[in-house]
Amino acid sequence: MTNWPDIPYTRWKDSGASLHMWTQIVGKFRLAQTPWINHSWQAAFYVSGRGLNSSLIPGAGCSYDITFDFVDHRLKIDTTDGRQETIALEPMSVAEFHRHFLAALDKLGAPSDIHHAPNEVPNPVPFREQTAPGAYDPEAVRDFWQALVSIDAVFKHFRTGFLGKVSPVHLFWGSFDLAVTRFSGRLAPLHPGGFPALPDSVTREAYSHEVSSAGFWPGGGGIDYPAFYSYAYPMPEGFGERAAEPAEAFFQKDLGEYVLPYDAVRKAADPEAALLSFLQSTYRTAADLAQWEWETLECELGVPRVPRRID
Repeated sequence: MTNWPDIPYTRWKDSGASLHMWTQIVGKFRLAQTPWINHSWQAAFYVSGRGLNSSLIPGAGCSYDITFDFVDHRLKIDTTDGRQETIALEPMSVAEFHRHFLAALDKLGAPSDIHHAPNEVPNPVPFREQTAPGAYDPEAVRDFWQALVSIDAVFKHFRTGFLGKVSPVHLFWGSFDLAVTRFSGRLAPLHPGGFPALPDSVTREAYSHEVSSAGFWPGGGGIDYPAFYSYAYPMPEGFGERAAEPAEAFFQKDLGEYVLPYDAVRKAADPEAALLSFLQSTYRTAADLAQWEWETLECELGVPRVPRRID
C-alpha cells in the first residue's frame, strides 16, 4: 500500500528552505564532477529507499555516492574505496552546512572547487553568507520523502507508456521539483532564457527540443501548497483551454501550466489513478495541439514481467 501523507506547506516550508539550499550545495559537487548530459540530467537527484541519492559521481581516484538519508537524518558520502563521511541533518544555517560539506570533501580528498552560490533563486546570496538560523523538522522531512516515494512510482509508471525520448524521474535541486519529461523529437525555438541565477545557455540547452513536462512542487514559487504541474514548450495554441483530469485540475495562467493540488490526489479514492489521469490528460493536450506523431511515440503502460508487444 502506498503512502500519501499530509504535507502542508506551512509545516514544511522552513525545513524545505534549508533542504533546497543544502541540496544545491551537494548538487554543485555533482555538477562539477560529472560530464554534461543533455538537458542537465547529470546534475539531478533520485528518490531512493532512504531519501534522495546522487547516483555514482566519478572521481580521479575513486567515485562518490551521496545520500540525503531521511530515515537516520544524515548526509552520507560513501566512496568506492570504502570510506564514509557523514553530516547530521539538523537545524543549522546554510553557511554551517556548506562548511561541514566542504570539510567532509577535504577529509575524503575530494575536490571542493564548486560554485558557491545558489541557482534559480532571485537575488542569490553565496552559501557562506547565509548565516541565519535554519530549520529541520525530521517528521516533516520524512513525510515529504514518503510523498516523493509514492509520486516517483506513478511518474515511473507514466514513463513506461512512451516509446520516444523520455527523461528519468529526477529531482532538480535548482527549482526543487521532481519531474519527468517527454520529447516529440523535434527541435524547439530558441528559449528566451531569463530564469533567475541561471545562465541562458543552460536554459536553452535544456529546452532545445519540444517537450511535455510534468512534475511535483512541495510548495513555494507562487503556489503555497504542494501541487503537481504540467506544461509544454513551446506552448501550442489553445493550450490551457482544454479541461484536464481529474476535476480538481486547472490551468494557472500566470504560470502557463496546468496545476493539480497534491491534496486532491491524497484524498482521492484511488490516488495513483487520479495522478495518472492528470499526467495522461495534460500530455495528450500538449501532443494533440502541437501535432506530435504520437501514434509512433506511445505504447501501452508497462506491467511487471510482460514485454512490450511488437506487432
